[in-house]
Amino acid sequence: MEKSESGSRCCVVTGAAGFVGSHLCERLLALGYIVVGVDNFFSGRRENLLSFAAHPRFFFHERSVTESRLLHELYGAHGPFETVFHLAAIVSVPYSMDHPEETLEVNYGATVRLLNEAEKLGVRSFVFAGSAAEYGTQDRMPLRETDAGSWTRWLSPYGEAKYRATTAVASTRSPLRGVSLRCFNIYGPRQDPSSPYSGVISRFVDMAVAGRPLTIFGDGFQTRDFVFVDDVVEAYCRAGISEKADDSGSGGIYNVGSGRPTSILDLARLICRLTRRPESITFCSERPGDIRHSRASIEAIARGLGWRPRIALEEGLTKTIQWMHGEAQSLGAKDFPDGDLSEKK
Repeated sequence: MEKSESGSRCCVVTGAAGFVGSHLCERLLALGYIVVGVDNFFSGRRENLLSFAAHPRFFFHERSVTESRLLHELYGAHGPFETVFHLAAIVSVPYSMDHPEETLEVNYGATVRLLNEAEKLGVRSFVFAGSAAEYGTQDRMPLRETDAGSWTRWLSPYGEAKYRATTAVASTRSPLRGVSLRCFNIYGPRQDPSSPYSGVISRFVDMAVAGRPLTIFGDGFQTRDFVFVDDVVEAYCRAGISEKADDSGSGGIYNVGSGRPTSILDLARLICRLTRRPESITFCSERPGDIRHSRASIEAIARGLGWRPRIALEEGLTKTIQWMHGEAQSLGAKDFPDGDLSEKK
């Protein structure tokens, strides 16, 4: 089918082949948008594009966000953009510890250049993938958007670079509307458990599906705020293409999370139960740069964008396990129990 650009508004998604970026592309296409995807496959996966690569309103460019005049060239090829969703980044905290200068250039420097290009091109909205790592070491929970600042002690170059980029995005002036979404621990289908950049849930589910012990770094009493990928995509859409968005309460910065803490040990036990595996957990040394506790206040995004998470942890885990089960079957795995993966009521 020949690609067509007529009759639809256009969005750019950097990091389109990533876990969240690919889900966002699918949602935007379903809403009728033209989507221009950008990825250099540093951490994104070509497989993530398969379900929509041939869509007549999807146009993909294998490019790096560090390239100069990237948006100008995309504009020349596809015309005006309504929104730039900037998700491309170095996404690994451990990698950032070993490559601090590269992390600052990709996660901060490239963001500022894209932001300046978007302003010159008359883009309406620029939505940035912020991070809970911007809060560094904090004892007060839940974390509010004002709890990160120049006084923050970041645990990694990743957290500092994301904070600097968020500050730049939130400082934009009309007519360009800049929004940074400080996402907490995102999980769901399509998150690659074999990647060094993957989250704890994808790794735990992969271990459980394969019948291996679940490995915890540290004592397991550290807590995280987990949010399902579909809820995160909804937050991106409300921030970037909703006519009702109001930044007056948060300066263009919003937390995206569940607002509820879950310990890593409790998470491991829940995944063992949902996969109907014996509880088998091993412990390793804590990793440098990891935050001890993290929980979002979601009052600002509820007020400004009317967003609240809809998928509870157990439901989201069940969806993720079902997807992982399908992946395992496609690779010839035989050791996962057949039938319904959800807990019997």
